[in-house]
Amino acid sequence: MTNWRRVFIVGGTAIGLIAATTIGAAVAMTGGGSGGGDSADGAEPTAGSPTAAAETVASPTPSPSPTEAATSAASEGDGMCDRAPAAGPEVTVTTVDANVIGAGGEGDTDPLPAAIAATPDGRSWLAWDGTDDRIHLARLDCGDAIDGDPLDLEGIDLQDVIADADGVTVLVTREGDCGDGPLCGGESSPCRTMHMVRFDNAGSQVWERQVTNLGDGRSGYDDGARFVWWYQHHGRLASDGANTAAYFGVAITVANGDCVDIHEGDRMQVVDSGGGLADHPDAFAVGCSHSWTARIAWNADRDEFGMVCATDNQCRIAIPAYTTVAPGECDGSLFGGDLVAVGDGYWTAWSQGGRARLEHFTDGPSDATVDTGADTSHPHLVAYGDDLLLAWETGDGMTAQVRDAGSGSPIGDPFDIDVPDHDYQAFKAYPDGSAAYPAADDGAIRIARVMPLG
Repeated sequence: MTNWRRVFIVGGTAIGLIAATTIGAAVAMTGGGSGGGDSADGAEPTAGSPTAAAETVASPTPSPSPTEAATSAASEGDGMCDRAPAAGPEVTVTTVDANVIGAGGEGDTDPLPAAIAATPDGRSWLAWDGTDDRIHLARLDCGDAIDGDPLDLEGIDLQDVIADADGVTVLVTREGDCGDGPLCGGESSPCRTMHMVRFDNAGSQVWERQVTNLGDGRSGYDDGARFVWWYQHHGRLASDGANTAAYFGVAITVANGDCVDIHEGDRMQVVDSGGGLADHPDAFAVGCSHSWTARIAWNADRDEFGMVCATDNQCRIAIPAYTTVAPGECDGSLFGGDLVAVGDGYWTAWSQGGRARLEHFTDGPSDATVDTGADTSHPHLVAYGDDLLLAWETGDGMTAQVRDAGSGSPIGDPFDIDVPDHDYQAFKAYPDGSAAYPAADDGAIRIARVMPLG
């Protein structure tokens, strides 16, 4: 596995995250509020008209469920989607034609093909990274078929998508400016920026906001820059209903005499409903460093954006920056999976040595550890009604199992999901108790939906 054996340019020296060597993080920089003291430049909220993509079609193809029961079709109306619950997990798979990129190597710096978001009425927004070098967005109906004309927008990498009753917000990377540097060591790579872009339900752009901090005379190779480089920069979105938070990997520029070093860490920024950067107590300029997974969830009971990273700073799953949730080892297999808020705490899935674990915590170390028995290096976790759904890759598809949200204990037997897995993509929870996952597969996206339990 090569995901964690990336090379970071630090002080002109290449440091590899390999074997069981604990690497002291190059920097440990933290900050609070809107970027922890740096200024993230972004476009003023602007309206725009999307470019319509070709109309696509979908054809549902149900996969077997563990109960062998017939799949219940979702019906549409003016209100909530009506997906009939069943006694056991049932899976439907709907194929959506899309010019989506392939999964590639699924490394920590490789592009993500697709992401999905639930709406409050149980419908969806689907985003994908197109083979035409554009990011595409489409609304899905209750049966997971495209509803209306898709739109597209400028973007190099797709990171995540989140939706509410009024529209959809997508997180993408765009071109940036490196400037002159010079670098203290290593080779130059393109400098990019991270942006939230907001659309209303009619497909018109409402605003966009940069959540890195290039612009206003600051380039990527200037001291204090927080930007997207070749380093790991995957990100996730979460919302408190009014504000949207982005937590993502970031490059960190630090002056070193007459040259600059580029370190790697993660960053969290909050954008308000009007597209402005919010001075939020949970936001920071840099949290964990190095960081190769950044996971975030809104916890209404705690009134906070909860976060965890996987980091080589003492080799652990940690709350940035830093409170240990679970200790690990820097042996090339430490991976932080998804984060789910449950009551006044959280469950996170992670893996070490190819074995998935669940940890429950609030604001400190884990208070419950569950060895799931799942042999996987990249577990997925999502809220599933009142329970949890743990999923992982097996062969050409996935296996999933329902887990109790109180104890993490299994509920029923594992079952198959007949779509390809991607290490860094996510399932999303729906208000009707179902969960959905977008799998890129041979020029199409297969929407796997685990239907709600009765």
